[in-house]
Amino acid sequence: MDLKFARADVESKPKKADLAKLEAAAEKDDSVIFYFDRDNSHKDLLSLQDHFEEKGKSFYMTEVKYGLSDNEYMYQVHIIN
Repeated sequence: MDLKFARADVESKPKKADLAKLEAAAEKDDSVIFYFDRDNSHKDLLSLQDHFEEKGKSFYMTEVKYGLSDNEYMYQVHIIN
């Protein structure tokens, strides 16, 4: 599973997300929100959902539009213990 965080700038490349770091952040706080880039496949995000739900966490994912173009969106993932 190769996930990428949302871009901070339109011209920059997205940074890769490490599953171990995501798990550590989710364990540290009761509620954590991540923003993932549109380049991620929906299948990978669903695999991430399965991973956290198997650990007993609630997982909510939404598509966030930040412009008028069809390709101006990112995924918001909210993980709750």
